[in-house]
Amino acid sequence: MEIRKQYAMLLPLLILAVTIVTAAASRAVTLISEVMTPPGTPRTTVVIDPGHGGEDGGAVSCTGVRESLLNLAVGRRLEDLTLFLGMRTRMTRRSDVSVCDADAETVSEKKVSDLKNRVRMVNGTEDPILISIHQNMFQDAKYAGAQVFYAGTEGSQTLAELLQRNLRESLDPENRREIKKSLTVYLLNKVQCPAVLVECGFLSNPKEEALLRTEDYQKKLVCALAAGLSQYLTTRAGPA
Repeated sequence: MEIRKQYAMLLPLLILAVTIVTAAASRAVTLISEVMTPPGTPRTTVVIDPGHGGEDGGAVSCTGVRESLLNLAVGRRLEDLTLFLGMRTRMTRRSDVSVCDADAETVSEKKVSDLKNRVRMVNGTEDPILISIHQNMFQDAKYAGAQVFYAGTEGSQTLAELLQRNLRESLDPENRREIKKSLTVYLLNKVQCPAVLVECGFLSNPKEEALLRTEDYQKKLVCALAAGLSQYLTTRAGPA
């Protein structure tokens, strides 16, 4: 309960942090990072994976926006904030490209190569935590709400629970979606570290899709995710 109260107080600071000009003096950023990073936090690398990319645009929203672009926008905002908080981060992609090998030719070959390379990147990172960013889609436009899926690896369920709670409390208290263990997501099934996939919302829901396209909502979204990551790292580190 004390940790939960601590991060309820931290969330406004996270929202403030994400609005600070990125060109601020490096020493000032370092000092704030030292204050806001929980004592005993291990130097884990947060691997941020904006899903899809390049020819694989993922789902297309009700207004014609490609999922891959929204995933990238959220992923880059999350990278900025986690770096600001003193976390080590790594992006699987930083532009709208596929992560496939150059010799992959067909669409199918590129998708397979892309996924294998993402897995290789995560497993080749020292002490990683994976957070994969995606958007949901359904034929019925009434469905909405962020939802977190988790891998079978140790720590993944705990991380998912913290992220889901923060997303609910920060974005939509009426969201009753629960975390789910991944059974079919290749990336989550192949990595060897704590790993989650965040479906940030439904691109098929006009109201939620409109929110997901705005900077303000994306900032609130990444603040919730960053707070959950910090909580997880604190819990894993144990007492200072």
